[in-house]
Amino acid sequence: MNGKVTAIVLIVLFSLIYLYLYQTGTIDSLFQIETLQSKLHSIGKWGPLFIIVLMAAAIVMSPLPSAPVALASGLVYGHGWGTIYILIGAEAGALIAFTLSRQLGYTAMQKHFGDKIKSKYLNSGKHLMLVVFITRLIPFISFDIISYAAGLTRISYLQFALATFAGILPASFLLAHLGTEMSGNTAEQMFITILFLGAITLIPGLIALYKKYKHKH
Repeated sequence: MNGKVTAIVLIVLFSLIYLYLYQTGTIDSLFQIETLQSKLHSIGKWGPLFIIVLMAAAIVMSPLPSAPVALASGLVYGHGWGTIYILIGAEAGALIAFTLSRQLGYTAMQKHFGDKIKSKYLNSGKHLMLVVFITRLIPFISFDIISYAAGLTRISYLQFALATFAGILPASFLLAHLGTEMSGNTAEQMFITILFLGAITLIPGLIALYKKYKHKH
């Protein structure tokens, strides 16, 4: 089975899974922090794999929420392991979405546009890595859309994987930390964590200012 056929099969499979979850009301019940916490405790050693699969699914199937999964991971497994499970799941989901887009859309994009796209930013792996990294730091930019869009560019798998990992690391830790604080109901610490999450969005602006300053000097 070649790559394109595999990608189509996966898309059909993911679509059927989402329709099943939606029709049965599983999305509304499962993707709640309290329900996830109870589920993770009940399945024991399979809990980490459950978190990873749910995180990946939430990336590939855009309508599924990933924040409750990340918070539940921190709530049940703490800062360290909670962050690791979030990272593995988010990275896996991003790579699956990237692969689906690369297999089904990249060739068509090249045939249609060819050399019409002359931008050094769209043809440079380093620039594309920076774009992926920065967008990963901004919470209100869709994680899923960026993964699919990146597959249509010339960025390599390794470049995409590294930029994604570096970009999601801070937010993954803070979400796991926020989930951990929820177990202790420490409102002050939760507020500080939320502030840090907001501060992450300033990083792209600081990078832009640094590049502008460096260019002038």
